[in-house]
Amino acid sequence: MEKRRSDCPALPPGWKKEEVIRKSGLSAGKSDVYYYSPSGKKFRSKPQLVRFLGNAVDLSYFDFRTGKTIAGNTRASRDKREARPEPPRRWPLVRRRASIYHNKPLFWEKRLKGLRSSDVTEESLRAMDLPRACIGPDPSEDCLLWAIASALHLSSAPISGQSTSAEKNPGVWINASQPPCRSFSVTEQHIREQELVVDRARRSLEEALTADTLARIAQTKRETGVKERRTR
Repeated sequence: MEKRRSDCPALPPGWKKEEVIRKSGLSAGKSDVYYYSPSGKKFRSKPQLVRFLGNAVDLSYFDFRTGKTIAGNTRASRDKREARPEPPRRWPLVRRRASIYHNKPLFWEKRLKGLRSSDVTEESLRAMDLPRACIGPDPSEDCLLWAIASALHLSSAPISGQSTSAEKNPGVWINASQPPCRSFSVTEQHIREQELVVDRARRSLEEALTADTLARIAQTKRETGVKERRTR
C-alpha cells in the first residue's frame, strides 16, 4: 500500500490528511482516506470528525474524500439553476402533501359523543341547546354540536349545513365538509339573542365575584375583631 500524507486547509492548523492507495487484490487502485488530529488521533469517517470537533468547525459542506469545502461550488451551481429561465407552465406548481394525510373518517366528530365538560368543582356543565332548524340524522344533539364546533375550528369555509334533501338518497346526499344537519343561516336576530345571553352571563359573573369579594372582606373583619379581643 502507498500512503500519502498532506496538510488539510479546510480543518484547523495541525490536521493531516492521509490517503492510502491499495496496490493488490480486487480493490487495487482504490484508496482510503483518513485524518489525523494534531495529537495523532485517527479518524476514519466524517461523523467521527463532527463528533470530535463539535461546534468548533462547521463541516456541513466538508468533503471527506477530497478534504475541501464545496460550499462555493454548490452555491454557484444553485445560482445557475435559479438564473435559468423556466419554461411556461399551464398550471402553477403547488406543493401538497400526499392525500393519505388529508383523508379523515366521515364525521369523525361522532367519536366525541358522550363527552362532558366540568367546572372547577367537578360538576358537569349543562349541555348547550341548538336552534330548532339544526336537526341532524343522529338523534343526539351533542354529536351535531361537536360537528359544528369542529367545522368552525378546522375550516375557513362558511358553515351552512347540507344543501340536498336527505329523503332522496340518504347514502349519497351527505356532504362531509358540512355538519350533518339541515341547511341553515345565522341572522341578525340570532346574533342579538346570543349577545343577550352573553350579557346575562357576564352580569351573573360580576354579581358572583362582587358577592365573593364582600364575603371575604366580612370574614377578614371578623377574624381581625376576634384577634383584637384575644389580645385584650
